[in-house]
Amino acid sequence: MEGDFVESLEGLIFDVKGLIHPPDRVIAYLRYYPDEDGDRVRAGVRYRKVYPLGERRNLLRERWPLYLYHDKVFHRELQGVPIHRIARIYRPRERVEALREKGELDTLEEAALSLIDTLREATGLPYRCFGVSGSILVGLQTPTSDIDPIIYGEKASFKVYEALKDLLAKGGELQPYGEEGLRSLYRARAMEESLDYETFKRLERRKVLEGLYKGYDYYIRCVKEEVKERYGDKEYFPLGECRVEATVTDDRERIFTPCQYMVERVTLLEGVREGLPERIVSYRGRFSEQALQGERVRARGILEKVLGREGEYYQLVIGESPYHHLIVL
Repeated sequence: MEGDFVESLEGLIFDVKGLIHPPDRVIAYLRYYPDEDGDRVRAGVRYRKVYPLGERRNLLRERWPLYLYHDKVFHRELQGVPIHRIARIYRPRERVEALREKGELDTLEEAALSLIDTLREATGLPYRCFGVSGSILVGLQTPTSDIDPIIYGEKASFKVYEALKDLLAKGGELQPYGEEGLRSLYRARAMEESLDYETFKRLERRKVLEGLYKGYDYYIRCVKEEVKERYGDKEYFPLGECRVEATVTDDRERIFTPCQYMVERVTLLEGVREGLPERIVSYRGRFSEQALQGERVRARGILEKVLGREGEYYQLVIGESPYHHLIVL
């Protein structure tokens, strides 16, 4: 599920996307690959990290094209690892348990476990509700890596979210991003293509799932386990780019990855005219916490027609292009 990593037979390490996968493979995107000039080392092997989606796709197309495929349900090219080529699965919950039992931790691992303990103590939730993803999960962290906790389950996620508000308000080891941190985040996400810095800063300052803990960047991902949809229950047909304005009517899914915003009073500004979206969705964590119920937003993404047993509807998928955005007006 979202937050897990899988390693291929070649030693390629992919991060899993979403909660719905075909029976013969896992939808996952390349994150680390063996490279003798890489800046990360594990068990004597050097790795390089790749982050921009376009760069990940191009690298696979050039060197490992079998991990690109056309999905018959999502009707687009995706990255995915066939089940028979998975050498190892990395699970965030298991990594937390391993860190708790590990005799000697590096400073980043100590901070990650401390952050999870802080959240656990503030909420009363058991350890099984927490995991740690990202570079720590696969043992490829550097001294400047992020901390990437995972919260599992709807109720647990909302408990942690409310606790974070209180912890950030009190100050201490948990801190929101300041100006320097926000500028660094803006550059790291290459947001210049989609929105100006002042707009980015205005939106990011409202968020609590990201910030600093003991001087380390953290990003907390909330993952719903209560998902009933199975692969093939619906089909997703991408129709093309469009830009809309809309009013958010339901933001209950905003803290999760994937996230969703129900919308009404939709105005098409440009692009595909087949239908108006009734929801805005994203599989990228950067669009979580982006808008609240009642707010007027402007969004650019891929218009999709979704067909299922209950009929059809349209949605706007954001995050597949560096030009995509979700802006509160």
